[in-house]
Amino acid sequence: MKEKEDSYLGRFARLLARPGVKLRRIDTGVREDLSGARHALSYVRHLARGNRIKRKAFFESIDERHPPVLLLHGYLGTRGSMYILERRLNDDGICVFSFNLGSLNVRDIRTSAFLIHRKIESILAQTPVKKIDIIGHSMGGLIGLYYVKKLGGYEKVRKLVMMGTPLRGTWSALLGVATVGLFSSSAWQMLPGSRFLKELSAGPLPANVQYYTIAAQRDWVCPPTSTPLDGAESLTVPLGHSSLVMSEEVYRHIIWALRK
Repeated sequence: MKEKEDSYLGRFARLLARPGVKLRRIDTGVREDLSGARHALSYVRHLARGNRIKRKAFFESIDERHPPVLLLHGYLGTRGSMYILERRLNDDGICVFSFNLGSLNVRDIRTSAFLIHRKIESILAQTPVKKIDIIGHSMGGLIGLYYVKKLGGYEKVRKLVMMGTPLRGTWSALLGVATVGLFSSSAWQMLPGSRFLKELSAGPLPANVQYYTIAAQRDWVCPPTSTPLDGAESLTVPLGHSSLVMSEEVYRHIIWALRK
């Protein structure tokens, strides 16, 4: 009898017999998994849009309190992967741009940062304001941070929001090393302890930029332990990596940060 009670089925039966709090936790986990799966499918579908998505920039909505927003997608991503976020920002009257970092974003992160440096100069030349906000997903956050810290971007950036960004590196980058490592510098740069990450972490954060990090508890691509940044306001949500750009819950946190 004792053996039966200690069996897996016995433990599961005792779990079901407990008060509803445990069941609610199970239900919550299932809902989060289903949401994550739905977000992942949506992410892949919009990723396939590539870099040819259409956008409208509403320059009349720009002022010092609501500067333009630049979206930076992640590794192996496209502008299409940021489509839902871009559409939501547009619907809220925010002038938003996404940037073409190549058919597959695998180039050196420093090179990408220099490209967005030129893009931001072009955007600000068309607007009445002197600063821009940046939202970066995954490796896109590293590109934005490198621009701010190493290329003088702190003079042009008001707020930097990094979502699922491997600021301390991620071992999932080994998959990129194994598959496209021969021509992908950025895969090596995102490994924990890489020369690039040591360079990026050296020196203090420029003080006149507001920094935000959003991590996802169910993110196996960039786990929450790899996202902390001293000096940034941080938040963790019970979602996955692709949900960070698809979830309406995450969007509410993003819009709060932009309008804070």
